[in-house]
Amino acid sequence: MRLRQKGSAEISTDPEAFEAFYRRHVEAVTRFLARRVADPHTVADLVAEVFIAVLDSAHTYRPGLGSEIGWLYGVARNILSAEWRRAARELRIAGRIGGRRLLDADDLSRMEERLDAESTARRAFEAMAGLPESERAVLELVAIDQLSVAEAAAALGIRQGTARVRLHRARQSLRHVPGVVPPTVMEGLR
Repeated sequence: MRLRQKGSAEISTDPEAFEAFYRRHVEAVTRFLARRVADPHTVADLVAEVFIAVLDSAHTYRPGLGSEIGWLYGVARNILSAEWRRAARELRIAGRIGGRRLLDADDLSRMEERLDAESTARRAFEAMAGLPESERAVLELVAIDQLSVAEAAAALGIRQGTARVRLHRARQSLRHVPGVVPPTVMEGLR
C-alpha cells in the first residue's frame, strides 16, 4: 500500500490509504523534526502540519524523483522553514515592544472606556459581516468612516449612483437590527 503503488492522490481521498501512509512514516517525520527542534509541543504541531500538507499536496509526489520519505522530508523542511520564519518574525516583534512600559491601572481604565465607547461600532461590524462585500464597503465608508457618498464612491472606484444603490441596499438589510445602525445612517429609509 505504498504511495507509489496506490497512486499519490489516493491518500488525500482514501482515509485507509492515508492512515497506512501516516503509520508508515510518522516516526521518521517525528525523528526528522526532533533533530531540528527541541520543544516537544512544537515537534508534535509540526508533525501534524506535515501530514496536513501531505493531504493537500499528495498529487505532487513523483515516484521517479525519489522515495516517499525523501518527498516527506522535503515537505517537512518546508513546514520547518515556515515555522522558523514565523518564530523569527515573532522574536523581532517582541524585541520591538520589549522596551515599552506595560499599561498601568489608569491606562487600562482608559482602554476599557474606549472599548465600551466602540461597542456599538463593533456590533455594527458584526451585523455588516452578513452583507455582500460591495454593500458593506460602501456602508463602512459612509456610516463608520464618515465619508460622503461621493468620497466613498471615489475610494472604491465606482460611480456615485452605484454607491448610492449599494448604500440603500445595505441600509435596508440592517434596518431591523436593533441598536446597530444609528438614525443618521437610516435617514431616507422611513
